[in-house]
Amino acid sequence: MRYFATVSKSSSNAHVEDKVLASNPITEAVGNAKTTRNDNSSRFGKYTEISFDQSYQIIGANMRTYLLEKSRVVFQSENERNYHIFYQLCASAMQPEFKHLKLGSAEEFNYTRMGGSTVIEGVDDRANMVETQKTFALLDLKGDFQMDVFKILAAILHLGNVEITAVGDERSSISLEDKHLNIFCELLDLNCDKMAQWLCHRKIITTSETVIKPMTRAQAVNARDALAKKIYSHLFDFIVERINQALQFPGKQHTFIGVLDIYGFETFDVNSFEQFCINYANEKLQQQFNLHVFKLEQEEYMKEDIPWTLIDFYDNQPVIDLIEAKMGILDLLDEECLLPHGTDENWLQKLYNNFVNKNALFEKPRMSNTSFIVQHFADKVEYKCEGFLEKNRDTVYEVLTEILKESKFHLCANFFQDNPVSISPFGSTINIKSARPVLKSPNKQLRMTVGSKFRSSLSLLMVTLNATTPHYVRCIKPNDDKLPFEFDSKRVAQQLRACGVLETIRISAQSYPSRWTYIEFFSRYSILMTQQELSINDKKQICKIVLQRLIQDHNQYRFGRTKIFFRAGQVAYLEKLRSDKLRHACIMIQKSVRGWLQRKKFLRVKQAAIIIQQYFRGQRTVRQAITARTLKETWAAIIIQKYCRGYLVRRLCQLIHVAAVTIQAYTRGFLARKKYRKMLEEHKAVILQKYARAWLARRRFQNIRRFVLNIQLSYRVQRLQKKIEEQSRENHGLLERLTNLASTHMNDMDTIQKLEFDLEKLTAQKRTYEEKGKKYREDSEQKILKLENQNKELQEQKETLEIKLQAKTEEMKEKMDDLTKQLFNDVQKEENQRMILEKNFQNQKQDYEKEIELLKGEIKILKEEKTQLQHQIQQEIVIQDGLKVEVGQLTKQAQKIPELQKEIELLQTQKLDVEKQAQSQKRELREKMSEVTKQLLESYDFEDVRSRLSTEDLEHLNEDGELWFAYEGLKKATRVLESHFQSQKEIYEKEIEGLNFKVEHLSQDINHLQKLFREENDINDGIRLEVSRLTSENLVIPDLKQQVSELENQKLDLENRLQEQTVKLKEMSNRLHYELEGDRTQRRTNEAQNEIEIKEKERLKVITQEIEGLSNGLMQDEIQGEVKSKIKQETTRLTVENMDLEEELDMKDRIIKKLEDQIKTLTKTIEKTEAHVPTSSKEYIGMMEYKKEDEERIIQNLILDLKPRGVVVNMIPGLPAHILFMCVRYADYLNDADMLKSFMNVTIDGIKQVVKEHSEDFEMLSFWLSNTYYFLNCLKQYSGEEEFMKYNTPRQNKNCLKHFDLSEYRQILSDLAIRVYHQFVIVMENNIQPMIVPGMLEYESLQGISGLKPTGFRKRSSSIDDSDTYTMTSILQQLSYFYSTMCQNGLDSELLKQAVKQLFFLIGAITLNSLFLRKDMCSCRKGMQIRCNISYLEEWLKDKNLQSSNAKETLEPLSQAAWLLQVKKITDDDAKEICEHCTSLSTVQIVKILNSYTPIDDFEKRVTPSFVRKVQAMLNNREDVPQLMLDTKYLFQVTFPFTPSPHALEMIQVPSSFKLGFLTRV
Repeated sequence: MRYFATVSKSSSNAHVEDKVLASNPITEAVGNAKTTRNDNSSRFGKYTEISFDQSYQIIGANMRTYLLEKSRVVFQSENERNYHIFYQLCASAMQPEFKHLKLGSAEEFNYTRMGGSTVIEGVDDRANMVETQKTFALLDLKGDFQMDVFKILAAILHLGNVEITAVGDERSSISLEDKHLNIFCELLDLNCDKMAQWLCHRKIITTSETVIKPMTRAQAVNARDALAKKIYSHLFDFIVERINQALQFPGKQHTFIGVLDIYGFETFDVNSFEQFCINYANEKLQQQFNLHVFKLEQEEYMKEDIPWTLIDFYDNQPVIDLIEAKMGILDLLDEECLLPHGTDENWLQKLYNNFVNKNALFEKPRMSNTSFIVQHFADKVEYKCEGFLEKNRDTVYEVLTEILKESKFHLCANFFQDNPVSISPFGSTINIKSARPVLKSPNKQLRMTVGSKFRSSLSLLMVTLNATTPHYVRCIKPNDDKLPFEFDSKRVAQQLRACGVLETIRISAQSYPSRWTYIEFFSRYSILMTQQELSINDKKQICKIVLQRLIQDHNQYRFGRTKIFFRAGQVAYLEKLRSDKLRHACIMIQKSVRGWLQRKKFLRVKQAAIIIQQYFRGQRTVRQAITARTLKETWAAIIIQKYCRGYLVRRLCQLIHVAAVTIQAYTRGFLARKKYRKMLEEHKAVILQKYARAWLARRRFQNIRRFVLNIQLSYRVQRLQKKIEEQSRENHGLLERLTNLASTHMNDMDTIQKLEFDLEKLTAQKRTYEEKGKKYREDSEQKILKLENQNKELQEQKETLEIKLQAKTEEMKEKMDDLTKQLFNDVQKEENQRMILEKNFQNQKQDYEKEIELLKGEIKILKEEKTQLQHQIQQEIVIQDGLKVEVGQLTKQAQKIPELQKEIELLQTQKLDVEKQAQSQKRELREKMSEVTKQLLESYDFEDVRSRLSTEDLEHLNEDGELWFAYEGLKKATRVLESHFQSQKEIYEKEIEGLNFKVEHLSQDINHLQKLFREENDINDGIRLEVSRLTSENLVIPDLKQQVSELENQKLDLENRLQEQTVKLKEMSNRLHYELEGDRTQRRTNEAQNEIEIKEKERLKVITQEIEGLSNGLMQDEIQGEVKSKIKQETTRLTVENMDLEEELDMKDRIIKKLEDQIKTLTKTIEKTEAHVPTSSKEYIGMMEYKKEDEERIIQNLILDLKPRGVVVNMIPGLPAHILFMCVRYADYLNDADMLKSFMNVTIDGIKQVVKEHSEDFEMLSFWLSNTYYFLNCLKQYSGEEEFMKYNTPRQNKNCLKHFDLSEYRQILSDLAIRVYHQFVIVMENNIQPMIVPGMLEYESLQGISGLKPTGFRKRSSSIDDSDTYTMTSILQQLSYFYSTMCQNGLDSELLKQAVKQLFFLIGAITLNSLFLRKDMCSCRKGMQIRCNISYLEEWLKDKNLQSSNAKETLEPLSQAAWLLQVKKITDDDAKEICEHCTSLSTVQIVKILNSYTPIDDFEKRVTPSFVRKVQAMLNNREDVPQLMLDTKYLFQVTFPFTPSPHALEMIQVPSSFKLGFLTRV
């Protein structure tokens, strides 16, 4: 448009060109917006018609618009903006002329901040607002009009901020005090009460009554947004109408140029009604483009009389019919809109019923029931049906329109009048006739939908284009990142394909794309013409003759009336001939010029030589005139010079000689060393050659030997197969014999089992007797040992105490010599203390005498218990009688032993017979094998084979690997035979071993029974001896009781003394050193203890004598044994209790000492810290205090600038998330809703930004996935809901949020976490995907297996070194890296398992897809290779403890494919086994593997087609997806389990590395 305005150069004063140009910034401001692909994307179609007069000067213009994207007013996707005019208005809100609009920044309004991006880099919205105002003024749209427009725009923004609250589930309401509602009504001069009411209610008018129905919050929000869209649509049309009025012209136009600026083909992640209409328009325009281009091509050939056949090109008429034909998509949409209860789902179901499987251009998505796919000329596009009906109806409730009609603001009221003025009247005077009739609505009375309006306006546009001569400008974006000087070739090729340019180039290349007129051809290629051809006067004839001479193939060009047409490549050939001709001419010119220059140079040299000769001859004549004297003088001077120069030269020569000698010395040394090193290298090379040649010779010998062995084995296999058949017959006979033996054996087993049952009873009875005897023995032995140990311990304690006393007394003597003077007073005090101890000792003496009297009373009680023990002795007599009866039974069973021995002898004879038969069979087999080998060696002549095969044949066999394959096949056959023989041998040996074992078992049972009789007699004897021994031991009981009581008293005394000593130590600590005082007190206490022990021993002797006298009296009783047993039990009980008490006292002594040491250390530390630590310590409640202006700094330092490595190493997992939640708690504590909302929004935006900036950084994505998950769990854990509180501690329950419910933000965070997880998985997949096929399929993890190539295939050769290729270890290392990084970042174990499962699915899917596509990989050995690699992956799962992640199940299809490659594929049973085993593979996949199976060697066979058909017939009943390739992009559904944080908020501290010093813990 600027070009037309500049070229037209209108002389009028109206400046029409400036007005035409000024219309563009206004339409861009109200109709353009920022999208993800373009910062200034046109969101409407525009057709501008520029009118010219007879002098071809611009006299006016007119504009028509198509399908404004109204939904952008109320909704923008992420990183997109609303229309530019809103942001320009908000940027100018602080200007005086706009203050009455009561606007603020764009972040304050819902309709402008929804996309999260309110600013475009490098764009000044304030400056653009000034430019928009200037263009309004240039179009004579003055200030009043502009202010009216800005009022409506501001009212739309305030309408978007009107808060609608839900009242129950079916109602909603708007507060009359809502600030934005009042501003909206004030700007448009509306009734606020009515607007507040009817935004939340709707009126339904029926024939009988009028019903007012309340709306839910969602319906009220939709009504509010629909009203905003309607107002903006009317405003946009009104602005376009005023622009057209400003560009009208009074005269008559002579011609015009129409500029169509319309949206291109669009496909986004979510495509709706707008994208459907845009792509429909592009289909129509592409059809017109194809018809126009090929029509011109056809007219050109017809005009030039060129033989012409119709060019085949893509016709998109079927797609257009699918959309606009009768009962097409638009008709069905309009029909559903007419229904009162029509829904998007019903309309979509109609589309499915009418077009699925009936129209190839319409598809139903596989994983969705709310979308449909249309195959456009550029690509397949998936459309979401949600909102189609609402956008097509474009309705606003009538009550709201009536309120707006009643507005006192005239512009707003005019928008909603019943008979509005026609918008954008076209002033073109050219009569246009359509080639097709215009589509009209079938019912004019019905309200037209948006789709029908768009279809009719599009048909008018097609009429205009068909009546004019169109020219095309294709706008191609060089890249999607909006960067300068960046060219993305793939993206450009995609756009060219979508525009149809590549199709046009392809079609034109099939015809004659290059063409020259005869005059142009003659002028350019006259240099290729000869003089004879140029002599012809007719230039057209000259061109024909030249072309016939230069291009032999006459089909490569055609002669038209005025032009010559060439096929592709012919003009380039002519250009090559022309350039060659010019090159030869240039060489000829260069040759001539260079010859002329050389001649000129020679003449200059010749002239110089003549001048030199002239001067030389003159000098010679002068010398002839010189005298004899001058000659003598000169001669003498020459002699002097000679000697002088000789001296100087000799001196210089000597110096040079010395330098040369030194240089020679160094060089000769260097050369000698170099020669020596070379000799060493040659010597080493000779050694290497020797070993290499020896290795090659050995390899040749081994190859020849393998060849010979293969030939031998081929003959042996045939003979062995016959032998196997014979052996199998013999085996049948042996099996029959074995069955007979087994039947007899079973009978024997029954009898043996009966005997074993009887033996078990006897053994059980024996064990009971053995246990009783052992108990008696053990009790008596333990009691004796305990008593002996106690005596030893007492003696050892005495000795240790004496040793300690001696050592301490010696130390004390040395120290006392120095301190005698100072401690004189202390000695007197110690003597007083000694007197006190003696008094205590006398008191203890009296206590001991009282205890002796108590013991005498206990002896009397023992006499009374004597009668009770008599009854127990009688019971033991009864038990002995029972034992005698059992001994009689055992003797009867012993009589059966000879019969069992006879049966065992029979079994042994049978065993010997079977062993003899097996040995004879082995001998026969060995003899047969030796005969086979001898026959092979005799029948085969190796020298004859070698003479027949040349060296080239042998090398060829070895190179191709056929010799190796034959050898491997024979080895397999021999292994099968050997395994068969070994299995039979093992079966026989096992049976023989079983018989031997049973014989031995029976013999052992017999020996065991004999031992039982002997042991039974020994037990009876032992019982008698035990009874007699116990009577003797009962005498010791009174002594033990006395010792126990004395030891208990000693312990009590020791405890009392320890307490007294501790008190004394505290009193004396002020004057004496602590160590000296402790030593003295210990010395004196030890002396007192020694004296007490001596006296106690004397008393014990007296007491023991008394007790012995009493026990002698008891010996005289008749039932002395019974009493002894009772006394013995009582003594054991008392000794055990005594030992326990002693151990407890020792433990208490140690604990007391430890506690005293700890008290001393604590007192010292408390004294030191009392001076520094304040008395009152702070108690934290787990919050972070911050100011609202610090939010950006928090996000910058804690989210955007934070590096995960330092946090992971030093801090607790999820530390940033915990800090963020502590800030949230502070906002909740203040009960500040705005502060909480802003902080949550800024936090979520910060996480989105850091994830977007580091979208390819695995560590950063892992770190923020973990922190987002922890943040979400904190919001749940402290939400106050019971289902989350039950996992908390009481302290954590106190930290719950008090005032706000953040469930909506939890949902947003959950969506964000899912988004981060998907990006996280994509990064892992991108990193590991290049490794999968090389590592899983191509790399040889089992050496020597994959190196063999399948027959019919050659190994892939590559010039690249294989050292850089990926291996299985590369995959495992990458998996370990992923696992360690996720663990370091504290990722939850459940999320980690889900990520590993996704990775294993990708490995299995890519490997299986590559296996389907590569026939050389479908072999038995490759199946072994894949199975080995799967085992490595399973081992990795086991090492990482991830078996519960279900990752192993995702490899099941690949595992079954590997099994299918290895399994036998011949018989019907094989086919059944394949069908039963391969449950995870579909029928198509199984058939593909069977068809692609390629044998490794000649001993394997390809899968026959009949076998494949059998498998396919068996699998027909299976219901599975007929899909060969697995979807590698499939993602499992991710779940985020709730795991409460164990970390207490009040204990969390902020590290200094976070740079959050402005935060304070509360």
